[in-house]
Order: sequence, then structure tokens, then C-alpha cells
Amino acid sequence: MDTLMNMITAVLDRLVDVLLMPFNPEARIYFAYVASSILIAWLIWRKIRRDVATASANDAELAEESFTRFLFPRKVWTHPSAWLDLYYMVFHKVVSYFLLLGLGGWAVSTGFRATSGGMTVSQALDESARSGASDFLIAVGYMFAIMLVIDFIGWAIHYLQHRVPILWQFHKVHHSAEVMHPISNFREHPIDNFAYNLFIGVGYGATNGVAVNMLGYTPSMPVLLGVPVLMFLFNVVGYNLRHSHIWLRWPGRLSLIFPSPAHHHVHHSSHPDHLDKNFAFMFPAWDVIFRTYHMPEDNRDVRFGTVEDSSELNSCLRLYFVPFRDAWRVLRNGKAVAPNEGKPRQASPPSRPAAPLWIGPPPHAFRPAELTSEVPAREKQVARPHRLDEGYFVVPRGAD
Repeated sequence: MDTLMNMITAVLDRLVDVLLMPFNPEARIYFAYVASSILIAWLIWRKIRRDVATASANDAELAEESFTRFLFPRKVWTHPSAWLDLYYMVFHKVVSYFLLLGLGGWAVSTGFRATSGGMTVSQALDESARSGASDFLIAVGYMFAIMLVIDFIGWAIHYLQHRVPILWQFHKVHHSAEVMHPISNFREHPIDNFAYNLFIGVGYGATNGVAVNMLGYTPSMPVLLGVPVLMFLFNVVGYNLRHSHIWLRWPGRLSLIFPSPAHHHVHHSSHPDHLDKNFAFMFPAWDVIFRTYHMPEDNRDVRFGTVEDSSELNSCLRLYFVPFRDAWRVLRNGKAVAPNEGKPRQASPPSRPAAPLWIGPPPHAFRPAELTSEVPAREKQVARPHRLDEGYFVVPRGAD
């Protein structure tokens, strides 16, 4: 009985942590990050209304409405995908926490020991407190080095998730969202989380170990509200627009250097020109170097979702278990198999799922009349995996 009560308490504690994410600076939906994205969205709305002639037809139509309607358009919030993301975020954040408990800390420790000569993380932390101008510059350089290493590992994993059929079966969960809002960031499969936590954790620990060998101590990254400054700034400058309907592209060559929401919109698009593009999270330079970068002038061709029909992924449990079935089919048949092989993605929403309400979208979310856009014929001819998600770029627990 005590064991059962402890389990229930642990689940409830985790549920409270998830519900308090808007007040946690380490969470992507921290209220300050959301507020800054809303402010940026307001500036975009004003710009579109002032200069409608240069906006895409989709943006111009959205900007005709009030700012509230622009921020929460009916075509997003009447779609079942939007509501499923809300339920799935709570479900996944609780369940995956216990599935992956301790993995990040173990990975960091393993990577650190491999490059530090056997020193433990706790021993290195005892030597990490330094001050002075030169030490501050070292700390800043160390922060950029850590972020570059982590982002490159993330880019490589992300690339493989799109190019290796069995990995795509799990990663397609994130891409199955046909409309997006900030909570869509958390539509991830635990297998994806496992890969990112494991390899990024090892990379993070190994980079720490190299720093110890070179400097004799581990520099402390400059932080704001407990978050590395570089990550904090990245989150503040429109992070929550990455998974949204609001297009923001940096002008000129800035988009090659600094990540924009548009960079990730293209990555989520099922248009043929956008498939397998823009894998980087913080540094688009990786995409430029490896020739996976693509940035159109506007969002007229951006259509979220997968090429194959993903209507089967319409509940929390199906988002978890259908990929395992499809991965088994890949292993058995030696080729990628879509949930409904040979059938292209449909423009209309899927029929109401038979699953209980708590693991599927609410009945009022289904309004087919709202969704009449047609998928171009040339898209239907493409049948290969495409496409983070983002939320992979978090320094694993146990690193501090």
C-alpha cells in the first residue's frame, strides 16, 4: 500500500510541475517567453495591416480580423490536432518523465568521465567557482561551445530521424500536427526523447570533461533566471512562434545566422520543396554547411503535417503505440510503411476517433467546413519520410 501511495504521490507531484511550467524559466512556455512572442505577434499583425500588398494571401486574410482573432484563428482552434496537442502535452510530460527518469544524468556523467580522466561531475563542480574579466570571457566562450556542440548533435539526430525509415516512424509523431500552436512543441514520442537525452547528455558531459582538462575547472555559464543567457535570449526572441501559424522571417542573411520561426515552419511543411530541410535548432549554419537550408520569401507554400496520411494518430495512446507497430512493419518488410500505405494525406480532418474523450480531441473541435484547403497534386506523389521538436535542447538534469 505504501508503494502504491508513493507512486500516486510521485505522479501528482509531476502533474503539478507540468501545470506550473508557465512559471518555470527553464520551460519553453514560461510566461515571459510567451509574453514576448505575443508582443512580436502584435508587431507582425500591425505590419501586415499597414502593408497588405506585400503579405501572403493567408497572412492578409488573418490580419483582417482583430488581433485576438489573429492570435487565435478559428482555422487553428477548430481543428482536432490543436486540441489533441493540449491533452497530449500533459499526458506525455507526466508519462515520459518516469520512462526516462535518470537517463540525462547518467548520460552526462558517462560523457564527462570519458573525457575528464575519470573525474566525477561533483568533483569538477567543486572547482567551478571563478571570477574576473578573463574568467567571464572564458565562461561566455564555454557557453557558446556547449550550445554549438549540443546543437550539432541535435542536428545530426534530427537528420537521421528523417532519413532512416525506422526512426521516422517515431519522429512522425511530432510532424503529424496539421496546425500548430506553442503546445505543439511537446508532441514528441518517448523514443525521440530517449535519443536526444542520451546523445546530447553524453555530448554535454564530454564537452565539460574537455573543459576540465584544458582549464582545470568547469566554467559556470552566465545565466538569467537560472537559464544560460544564450538560451534565455533565444527563448525570448519569438521562440513560441516556431510552432504557430505566425510567419516571422529575419531579413536578408540574418536568417542564415539567427534562427527564426519561419526556419522551423519550413521544416514542418509538407510541400515538396520543404521536405528534409532546416534541421537545426539554434544555429542555421549547420543547415547551410550541410546543404539542408531552405528559406522562401513568404509562407504561401507552407502546409503543416506529413505527406502520408496521419489521421490514425488521433489520440494520446495512438501517438505512443502506433509508431511501434509501424516500426515493426519497417523491420519486417524492409521498407517504410505509412499508417495507411498508399493513401495521401487528406485535406479534410479525420473522422471522430473511437477512443475515449480523455485521449482524443473534443467533439466540438470537428468542423470540416472550416478546412477546405486542397493538397496540390504534386505533393501526393511524394511518399518519403520528412522532417525537431523541439524541445530537445535542454541541458539534461544532473549536469548541475
